[in-house]
Amino acid sequence: MKITFIVFLFSFLISFSTYSQTKGIVEYGVNIGYNSSTVSNSIDSATRGNGINVGVAIDYYFSKRWSIKGKLIYDQKGWDKGFIEFYDFDPYSGDPSGTYTTDYDLNYLTIPVMANWHFGRTKNWYFNFGPYVGFLMSAKETRFGIDVKEALNTTDFGLALGIGVKIPVSDKLKISLEYDEQTGFSNIFKESNETITNSRSSFNVGVNFLMK
Repeated sequence: MKITFIVFLFSFLISFSTYSQTKGIVEYGVNIGYNSSTVSNSIDSATRGNGINVGVAIDYYFSKRWSIKGKLIYDQKGWDKGFIEFYDFDPYSGDPSGTYTTDYDLNYLTIPVMANWHFGRTKNWYFNFGPYVGFLMSAKETRFGIDVKEALNTTDFGLALGIGVKIPVSDKLKISLEYDEQTGFSNIFKESNETITNSRSSFNVGVNFLMK
C-alpha cells in the first residue's frame, strides 16, 4: 500500500508540473454494474455471491493523461454457502439448534478516490487506482432472514482498481465500459480470531457527461 501510494504521488507530481497549463475538464457519470463478491482470510475464500452496484462519479482532469476520480456507490457484497449456528432452540422464532448453510448479503455505501490514468491514441482508455472506504448500510443472512449487522464493523477500508474505455457518442457524451475490483484491508467482523476481509469484482456500464 505504501509503495503504491509513493508511485502514485511521484507520477502525479510529474504529470501535474508538465501539464499544469492544460485547462481543467470535469466529467460527471452514472453507472450500474454486476458484482461478484466474497470474504477471505489468510488461507481461503468463501463461495462467491452475486449482486449489483449503482454509482455516480466525478472525474477532474489535471491533464490529458491524469485525473482524479471520486465515486459514490451503492455496493452489494457478501458471500454464499456460509454458516449460521444456533446453540439452543428458540421458542419465539422456532429456530432449532444446529448449524445451517446460508448466504450473507451485505450492503455498503462505498466511496473510492482514485488516480485515473488515460492512455491510448485518443486517451479514451483508462486505468485507475486508489483507496476506498465503505459504510455498512445493512447485513443479513438469507435462510432465516436474521439481521447480522451488529456483528460487523460499520466501516470497510481497502484498495480499488479499475480499467475501462469510454466510447464517444457526441462532444459532451460518452458511454463507458469498465471492470473494477475492490480488495479490503480491514476486518469486517467486530469479534473474530482471524482477519476476514471483503473483496469484490464488477463489470459496469455507464454514461459520462463532459463539462468544461
